[in-house]
Amino acid sequence: MQHLNEHVIPLKTYFIVYLSLMVLLVITVAVAFNNFGPFNLTIALSVAVVKTILIVLYFMHMKYSPKIVWIYAGAGFFWLFLLLLFTMGDYVSRGWVPSIN
Repeated sequence: MQHLNEHVIPLKTYFIVYLSLMVLLVITVAVAFNNFGPFNLTIALSVAVVKTILIVLYFMHMKYSPKIVWIYAGAGFFWLFLLLLFTMGDYVSRGWVPSIN
């Protein structure tokens, strides 16, 4: 028995999201095997962000969740951002880090 607040996503939507993720996987592999100079990291992270958004919205059903779930998910991503920011701040401020010439 379904709860009243559950949303049923059509199977077609799951297939479209799945195919989109497969296309993004091919792009990720292509970027890994080709040299785009300074844009390699930018392209790879952009593709990773798009894949994350698709997975969170459709496979984790965030798209149809109440606003309180959005707040908690946003808080989790904000916390992840802070952890990465402080880690990178520590990493680049050390003297033993090899410089990029």
